[in-house]
Amino acid sequence: MDPYSAEGELINIHNFFHQGQYQEVIDFDITSLSPENEVPARVLIQRARIALGQAEDVLADVQDETSEPEFAAVAALAQLALGQTEDAVQAIEELAQTAGDNQTVQVLGGIVLQAADKSDEALALLSKHSGSLDAITLITQIHLQQNRTDLAVKEVTAARRWAQDSLLVNLAESWVGLRVGGEKYQQAFYVFEELAQAPATSSIVTLVSQAVCELHLGRVEEAQSALEQAMQKQPDYADAIAEPSGPNNHYRQGCYRAY
Repeated sequence: MDPYSAEGELINIHNFFHQGQYQEVIDFDITSLSPENEVPARVLIQRARIALGQAEDVLADVQDETSEPEFAAVAALAQLALGQTEDAVQAIEELAQTAGDNQTVQVLGGIVLQAADKSDEALALLSKHSGSLDAITLITQIHLQQNRTDLAVKEVTAARRWAQDSLLVNLAESWVGLRVGGEKYQQAFYVFEELAQAPATSSIVTLVSQAVCELHLGRVEEAQSALEQAMQKQPDYADAIAEPSGPNNHYRQGCYRAY
């Protein structure tokens, strides 16, 4: 069984992460997980800690486990967050040679390589995936950054055929919609509003996402309200501060940060 499917053990922690609910990821009880799902869950926890600015602590915590490719990739991600980009890229390039079939290496490696402007290497590594929605959504974001909306649409359309109503497919489709525009703005708004306004899924990330959609729809007051909610959660959150002057960059959100 796919651990990230609706019936899988990791569906909740996985959704928490991609909804931007990083503290919920960190607090998630993994003691009852089956042995094969423990490492993926720990990786998500470490990625959430990096997203919350704890990269230095994460790097220290995983230093004795870097013989495992998953935690070597986490260490590289932490290095990226700390500004050690060259070291991070070198580590990922070595991992790509020795463990390129590992899903964690593919996804975290793709983030590191794209952040270092190595798009071709990132896509080559991510293309090795076997049905990973995390890889597909990252490929989609990279294509959007390359202004290849046609390729992004193709990636999401193919994933929709088999992933159906997955959270990640909905998010990726919404990012593409924000680039395509027109009626797609409204469709993206419905996705992000539902996430942002439901207590179980609301986060700074989803509130800013809703605000971006509102701006694209010309609803400035509603966008301001969503941004104020986000800043109540974290007053120094950079995206909430920046969005009123730069909504067109929203589809990049989450792609090149170190998580």
